[in-house]
Amino acid sequence: MRERINNQIRAKELRVIDSVGSNLGVLSLKDALELALEKGLDLIEVAPDTNPPIAKIMDFGKYQYDA
Repeated sequence: MRERINNQIRAKELRVIDSVGSNLGVLSLKDALELALEKGLDLIEVAPDTNPPIAKIMDFGKYQYDA
């Protein structure tokens, strides 16, 4: 399975985890993308099958390396 990142994410709302692991709650995709952009990071959908899907704000390169 390939993760969706940034504008590839289709869900309207996401449960968002920030780069230090804090739960930011349920945010709209637009708000979550703006938050990631402000931090210079990516929004990565890590659990697409939950309701709402879970996304994490982090560097996608680092995420791929960790995986």
